[in-house]
Amino acid sequence: TQTAFENLRLQFQRRQITKKYLALVGGKTPAEGTIKESLMHDPRDSRKMHPVKALSRKRKHKAWRAVTHYRKLGEADNVSLLEIEMITGVTHQIRVHLASIGHAIIGDILYGADSGEAFALKRHFLHASRLAFSHPSDGRTLSLNGELPVELRMLLERLGLKT
Repeated sequence: TQTAFENLRLQFQRRQITKKYLALVGGKTPAEGTIKESLMHDPRDSRKMHPVKALSRKRKHKAWRAVTHYRKLGEADNVSLLEIEMITGVTHQIRVHLASIGHAIIGDILYGADSGEAFALKRHFLHASRLAFSHPSDGRTLSLNGELPVELRMLLERLGLKT
């Protein structure tokens, strides 16, 4: 309904919705961290976003505040499996933030090295694993969990990593 839609939109705006992801990234990350870098469109490539610090401050560009928390779940063969929580919601936020700290998502050809072939992936390893919000009618907490796709699950098994 329109009322339910407006309620959910308001929850997103107030950052009351929990959004968690799983990502396999290159390199060994710290155990946990928070990335706070505003993002803006890349004026040279409309498909991409960039951290504000990466662009010239001479030009005027709209920037969006972006905050990403991550926690390492495991590591193997110079990769780290992360659980990520997006506090804000900016286009490509997770991909840009992780690449900006030197840990691009495996298989992400737009923001990192195309390492997908080395891991037999045809996509980047980023998966929306959990969404939690208040039901718009009765307020009870709903938690929706997305099962890891077979291709990604098989890669983790080959690497000896567990979610």
